[in-house]
Amino acid sequence: MTDAPLRVAIIAMPPLSMSGLGSVIDSLALANEIDGRLLYEWRIHTHDGHALRLAGGAQLPTDAFHGDIRCNWLIVMTEHYVPLADQTRFLAHLARVACGTACVSSIHHGTWWLAMTGRLAGHRVAVNWETHHEFAHRFADIAVTRQIFEIDRARGTCSGGQASIDFMLAMIAHHNGQDLAERIADALGAGVLRAGGETQRMPRAATPDERDARLADALQLMQANLEEPLTTDDIAGLVGISRRQLERLFRHHLGAMPSKYYLSLRLNAARAQLLRTSQSVVQISLACEFASAAHFSNTYRERFGVTPREEHCNFIEKLCDPR
Repeated sequence: MTDAPLRVAIIAMPPLSMSGLGSVIDSLALANEIDGRLLYEWRIHTHDGHALRLAGGAQLPTDAFHGDIRCNWLIVMTEHYVPLADQTRFLAHLARVACGTACVSSIHHGTWWLAMTGRLAGHRVAVNWETHHEFAHRFADIAVTRQIFEIDRARGTCSGGQASIDFMLAMIAHHNGQDLAERIADALGAGVLRAGGETQRMPRAATPDERDARLADALQLMQANLEEPLTTDDIAGLVGISRRQLERLFRHHLGAMPSKYYLSLRLNAARAQLLRTSQSVVQISLACEFASAAHFSNTYRERFGVTPREEHCNFIEKLCDPR
């Protein structure tokens, strides 16, 4: 049991949803409320101290993140890794704070930021299934798993989504006992808490049938390489089948050719960026490897019925007037 409140520094990196941040804040707030003592104090930080704009239009005041922050528990979270212009400086601050913090953790793609500081080397790390292969390739000194979360010594990592609540309550149980964690779960209506050893549940489209593991592998390769798309021949080769066999699997299970399905994934990823970040249409088209902004715009309109610019403008208007 802790005597003094634990100081929690939440490093919130856009894009971030209200539900994503809420799973963290609600868990900490309920711990204080149910226990009747101030167990946790927290502050939300952004890399520049500007208001945090959440998906849906809400804005939260934040503190600027710097290397002299002192806390007992560090949580780095974001729902998509978006590089910063001053990334080197931010990572230096993050590494310094992580080095001096007893409990260091990350949620969803926040694990990318933490991994880049080197503070996860030699640890078991839970990585969101979307970027599992890419992450494992980039950080060879980290033991990457498909679990919903991992707590390895003083490092905790979570795949995000619904697992965020399981992870937060596991951490609270570690600090203040399992009974409190279960009472918080009851208050949240979370049901039975899942252990970290549970494997991530991938989207239905990514797990069509256990008999077609090759198709699941192909889909994972596509998800992990949205920004630098592979060719159909490349995917077939990596999965270990011919191009014709791969096309037959996609037609049978997904009703589309691999190239068309891959394009749909890339367009969905582009749309998520349009609706979650302040990046320009040109920046997003380049990030998603479209041949040109014009090609991106035409393809996007065919898929969603509006141009990326129209979608982006509508989103900005909602942010300015969330009513």
